[in-house]
Amino acid sequence: MRCIFFVILILSALQGFSQKSLISYDDIKYLLNNNIHQADTFLIAKGYIIAKKDNDTKNRKYALTLPGGTHNNISLRADGRRLFIEIETNELNQYNLIRESISQYLIKDGMAADVQTYTVKELGNIYITINDTMPYDPMRKDYDIQVVGDKHITAYN
Repeated sequence: MRCIFFVILILSALQGFSQKSLISYDDIKYLLNNNIHQADTFLIAKGYIIAKKDNDTKNRKYALTLPGGTHNNISLRADGRRLFIEIETNELNQYNLIRESISQYLIKDGMAADVQTYTVKELGNIYITINDTMPYDPMRKDYDIQVVGDKHITAYN
């Protein structure tokens, strides 16, 4: 009995560590309120690697390969003092984490064509598009999550 309890405890701890690299409401809020250079440090600490860095256009791309063959790709674009975030993933837990973490801050949600739209308190708008994977796999979907910060949210230097 003790052995089974110990195994369950270890598995739950591993599940918690695997979600530390996923992006939540608090992570998005942090990224939107800080400059793009602090995003480098923050995302590298979460386990991402910088796939592309362009200081002239202030664009960054980060990549993370997760267990099970899934991935998270994050693109950041600084436009003046505002930051735009796009997350491309096929990890269902990433999609669920964003939806669950914004649920308590939700102002309005809706569906326009195939795009889920959310207006979130102290964040802005989140647009989620879900597509089938290529090659087709009924167990996996591609999620494209775009975060457009509220016009009053600017990055600090």
